Parts: sequence; C-alpha cells; structure tokens
Amino acid sequence: MAYVITTICVGVKDKGCLPVCPVDCIYEGEKQLFIDPNQCIDCGACEPACPVGAIFLDQEVPAAHQASIQENAEFFLKGLPGSTEPARP
Repeated sequence: MAYVITTICVGVKDKGCLPVCPVDCIYEGEKQLFIDPNQCIDCGACEPACPVGAIFLDQEVPAAHQASIQENAEFFLKGLPGSTEPARP
C-alpha cells in the first residue's frame, strides 16, 4: 500500500503535504505532485495536509480518479522530468 496524489492536484500543487512527509517521498511533476510508492511508508501524514483533498491511500482512491494510481506509478517508472529529486517545502 501507498498513498497516491490524484489528478485533483493538477494545476494546484499547493505543497502543503511536503513539510509533513517524514521520508521526502513527494516529487514535483509538471502539472502535479506525485508520491513515490517505493518510498512511501504509509504513515498518512500527507493526506490531512492536502488543502484540496487530492491524496488517498491507493486502495481508497475514488472511482473517478483510479487512473491516478497508474499515472503515479508511470511518473517514477518512466523517469519523467522532476522525478529524480524530492520536492522541497
């Protein structure tokens, strides 16, 4: 299990989740932030810190945002711009 930032974050990128992540597993992409599923420790600290409610446990992502799970994984598999360094507050 891991947390996922859904497409609700697109265009927002508030970054309120960054300072609460104890393992710096949140990365910034061109349009949104992403959580590295291999680094996430499932602590859930990021979820309540998101002002737009874009973060969910992967098993609890709403049906309308299920594609976000794959998009998040692909961000790290394909080495997209921004995926090499954690975002910083």
